[in-house]
Amino acid sequence: MTFSMPTRITAACLLAAVLLFQPLANAAPASTNAASASAPAASIQAVPADEALHQQLRDLRDRMQTALNQRDLNSLLDNVTDNVVFTTMNGDRVIGKEGIRQYFDTMLNGPNPLVRSVTTQFEVEALSHLYNGDTAVAFGHSNDHYELGNGQTINVSPQWSATLIRYEQRWLIANFHYSANIFDNPVLNAQRQWLLGGAATAALAAALLGFWFGRRQRRKAA
Repeated sequence: MTFSMPTRITAACLLAAVLLFQPLANAAPASTNAASASAPAASIQAVPADEALHQQLRDLRDRMQTALNQRDLNSLLDNVTDNVVFTTMNGDRVIGKEGIRQYFDTMLNGPNPLVRSVTTQFEVEALSHLYNGDTAVAFGHSNDHYELGNGQTINVSPQWSATLIRYEQRWLIANFHYSANIFDNPVLNAQRQWLLGGAATAALAAALLGFWFGRRQRRKAA
């Protein structure tokens, strides 16, 4: 079978078109498949808007405040990470849930607790700093009332900061730091008053002793 010149030219053009568009046709499904494969990865965990995240953090603050005031240690530990780092107001550093449990037992329980009761109200000073929707840094101060083991009561307003992580759709405290003013706080003021009172008592006792000793010496001289 023979073909005319126009027929041969048409066939050559069709062949060239097939060779030209064949790679594009093969590449299209690959691009579609790549987009389909990456789509689920972007939607594995939907992150709420910032306001929803901030509300979750407020709810956590309220739960921790209630648990602390009610001495509900189990609820406290339920809202922290397993390896939480807690720096206390008296300068201790406790690590992990078991460390916190032992610290609270030492401070609040037993026959001679250092603290009989504590009530607190956490105040935030600004919105938490959010990072990638799964990390937050919160900070503020608290209004605390302590009844110590010796019966003394003190009110203190320490500064605090916390680092939180969002794990399995909920916030957990990974680090909490308390800080009190070492130069001006109720415990230090009470110690100052005690020292001043002790010094005054000692001075009065010394004066009385000197007066008595002086009279005795004068009597001997007479």
